[in-house]
Amino acid sequence: MNFSSTNRISVVIKKDCPTCELIEPVLVQLAGGYKGSVDIYVQDDPGFPESIDKKIDDTSLEFSYNNKIEIVPTLICLNNEQEIVRTVGWDKKEWQNLTGMNSLGNELIDFKPGCGSKTQEPGMTELLADRFEKDLLQARKVALAASEDEMEACFDRGWSDGLPIVPPTAIRVIRMLNGTSRRSDEIIGEVPPNNLPCTIEKVAINAVLAGCKPEYFPVVLASVEAALQDRFCMHGLLCTTYFSGPVMIINGPIIKEIGFNSGVNALGQGNRANATIGRALQLLIRNVGGGVPGGIDRAVMGNPGKYTFCFAEDESDEDWTNLAQDRGYERSDSVISLFAGEGLQPIVDQQSRTPESLTKSLSNSLRGVINTKLYGAADAILVISPEHRRVFKQAGWKKQDLLQALYENLTIPGAEILRGGNGVSEGMPGKFKDKLLNKFRDDGLHIVTAGGKAGMFSAIISGWVASGEKGSQLVSEKIQ
Repeated sequence: MNFSSTNRISVVIKKDCPTCELIEPVLVQLAGGYKGSVDIYVQDDPGFPESIDKKIDDTSLEFSYNNKIEIVPTLICLNNEQEIVRTVGWDKKEWQNLTGMNSLGNELIDFKPGCGSKTQEPGMTELLADRFEKDLLQARKVALAASEDEMEACFDRGWSDGLPIVPPTAIRVIRMLNGTSRRSDEIIGEVPPNNLPCTIEKVAINAVLAGCKPEYFPVVLASVEAALQDRFCMHGLLCTTYFSGPVMIINGPIIKEIGFNSGVNALGQGNRANATIGRALQLLIRNVGGGVPGGIDRAVMGNPGKYTFCFAEDESDEDWTNLAQDRGYERSDSVISLFAGEGLQPIVDQQSRTPESLTKSLSNSLRGVINTKLYGAADAILVISPEHRRVFKQAGWKKQDLLQALYENLTIPGAEILRGGNGVSEGMPGKFKDKLLNKFRDDGLHIVTAGGKAGMFSAIISGWVASGEKGSQLVSEKIQ
């Protein structure tokens, strides 16, 4: 296809590019012989090339950024300011065809690839977005005094959970937003307790504060969407005097993609994805929703998990369903599940070698959730270690077999746990005297696997006392 020789042409070059230096004679030919107008934009040295008098200084990279230049040289043909076609690098036939100058660059080699545009240098995308997309960020900008310590400024303004945070500069927020294709001004929901509208941008700000990487951002977004589901009851969880806070469990390919920890010390410190993703939601609730301890957050003691409580499930055994599959998802889906839980209760059993013995041992510990005399009051997550899972696997048990056996072992006559029984005032009301009670409601006990492969230790994450249909339920959200 031949193009009109009177089209407007723009060429973007930089001195620090061998291909751009190669085509200097071509640029001279264009500047002196092309019938239409020619604009030559230079990204790094406004004096290059010396053989051409009329050049446009693009060291600010405004033209290059606005026109999405990724390779130099780039030749763009325009008609009435609208781009028709472009070509990158030096391709003699293409340049001749697009300019209508059949002798253009005849003395040069036929082809030579270009170099990366300066707009593609590390960190430049966010810098230029901040410089030229004035409406990209809507959040109020906070100006600091020249001598003000930016870390202390964040503490002074109440943005922290008590630990150091990453100051959310515009560049960092834009970089975080690059972790999603969703619009920064999209409303993701209303954040309790103040039920204020929250944009994707505000989520990004708190993800920066928490220390997240951009590749974590889709998980953070999914955690917020899960927390805002009515069934999770985030407002009530904030207001309670109980210990609980959001516990996050990750399933699917995303575990390996961004490096979640599901093994040694999975529920402890040391992994950036585990630590910062859980923290981001807590900071968002504080900074957007107003959920501040001593204010709406009236927990008597709280628990360290209210800083962050996020871990991945060990999915190394494909015959053992993961939590996401239990919730109706495919194993190939990346899913985050939120549970209103509190601290960790250890279970030690280094002697059981049969599933029957180990099940009874686990059941004995599960009776201690909240109180040994309170039944049906709180949900729980049983975190099975790989060594304990091996005991069940070697006997041919599936997760559903374990769950069924646990329910059977946790059923008790109500008469045994009534208020006042055995000299303990706490317990179940008298109306349950003649009923069989189970420690957990239907769908109130969940099983996941995590931890190192050495050590016959499992654990319980007890739920909020307001678990269930009228309180908080475990919720799941697919990570997009």
